Amino acid sequence: MRLTRQTNYAIRILMYCAANEGKLSRVPEIAEAYNLSEAYLFKILKPMMDSKIIESVRGRNGGIRLARDAAKITLFDVVRVTEESFSLAECFDDDSSDCPLIESCAFNSALREALNAFFEVLGKYTIADLVAARPNINFLLGLDELEPAAPVAAVAHS
Repeated sequence: MRLTRQTNYAIRILMYCAANEGKLSRVPEIAEAYNLSEAYLFKILKPMMDSKIIESVRGRNGGIRLARDAAKITLFDVVRVTEESFSLAECFDDDSSDCPLIESCAFNSALREALNAFFEVLGKYTIADLVAARPNINFLLGLDELEPAAPVAAVAHS
């Protein structure tokens, strides 16, 4: 199974928001961090906002943030929202197979078992897990602000 680019970037957006915890994330900044167009990000954000994974705060100082704790958003939650189909083979599609074995096919059963195992593994990992696995994520995403320079002590002239 191959996940779509939409799912890939949805997870990246969520990681950005989780790394930027306590602050609103702005779409232009996320787009710059991942070198994507803002229009593409808005397309990805829509289903995540509809499913209450991300929430939007309007206004001049608005932005987006996680709608719930990053430790409660699993990869399966994201994949379920961003992927359109989980058909591993034609026989997964109800109307598209003329195979006489469709109701009792061992291949179909094996694929369903594999897909369920895939979902189970995705359900074990959260956005918080992904962020915690990369201690320098804030630096890599450009979220760490530079520390202000220490004040220079006045030098007395004799």
